[in-house]
Amino acid sequence: MIRYFYRNTKSEVRTLEELSEGKKGAWVYVENPTEAEIQYLVEKFNLEEGHIEDALDIDEVPRFEVEEDQNYIFTRFVHTDASLQVDTMTLLIITSPNFFITISTAKLPQIDRMINGRLDVTTTQRTKLLLQLLNQIVSAYDTELAAIGRQIKATRSRLRHEDIRNQDFINFVAVEDQLDDFLSALAPTNAILRRLLTGKHLKLFEEDKDLLEDLLLNSEQSIESCRTSLKTIVNIREAYSTIMGNNLNRVIRQLTVLTVIMTVPTIVSGIYGMNVTLPFEGTPWAFAFVMFIIIGISAFLLLIFRRQRWF
Repeated sequence: MIRYFYRNTKSEVRTLEELSEGKKGAWVYVENPTEAEIQYLVEKFNLEEGHIEDALDIDEVPRFEVEEDQNYIFTRFVHTDASLQVDTMTLLIITSPNFFITISTAKLPQIDRMINGRLDVTTTQRTKLLLQLLNQIVSAYDTELAAIGRQIKATRSRLRHEDIRNQDFINFVAVEDQLDDFLSALAPTNAILRRLLTGKHLKLFEEDKDLLEDLLLNSEQSIESCRTSLKTIVNIREAYSTIMGNNLNRVIRQLTVLTVIMTVPTIVSGIYGMNVTLPFEGTPWAFAFVMFIIIGISAFLLLIFRRQRWF
């Protein structure tokens, strides 16, 4: 699907005008293109076909390429599928003196907000449009990272009052994969932003530089948030393993103490159960005396173990 949007600095309305065909200064929005549409784009805008094919690769890593007067910026944006699973998808942004093109296999979540005028977008200002789009993408990462942070915080709070469920650790595995995916997308994108900040490939006005510096700062904060969340998950897992190991050691010690204490009456009763002559077997108070000895030895052992903090 190919759509064309246009708005210049003189437009009185904030919404983007959708055109039937492209013209200079328009935003060419491409979503899940067919082979025929790819060939049309290559011929119409003189694009590198290899880069277009890379944009359709769901595992393509962010990078920056320059072909004559065209800039090819590969990045990844947050995408939620029909099953509400959060993933990242490849996005190719192409800028040149005459046009601005975005190509992706899935719908950009930010496209409606930019088209409907909730964000002041001017397609003829291609550098500003690029930075606004990248800012929307990074903001989407921030939203997901905030949700992940709340989930991790809730689990950490439960660790103080009750046992963590096995499902929490299963969820942690999914969260770690998601954070790794975010980090692998944000880190190269951050490098691209630094490259753009040099001004060698895009003409930057003072307002553009300020916007780019803010975007770079937000990207670095998102990267640090990913790393912090990953570290927190590792700390929770290690803390829980330590707690479980300590509890297991306590149980083993207590069972060992009980085994030792119960061994005394077992030995005595075993001895007095033999068919041989034993002391006090003819006295009426023999049973009480033997029980007294057993209780005394057991109490003595229990006192020793208590002093040693084993029980």
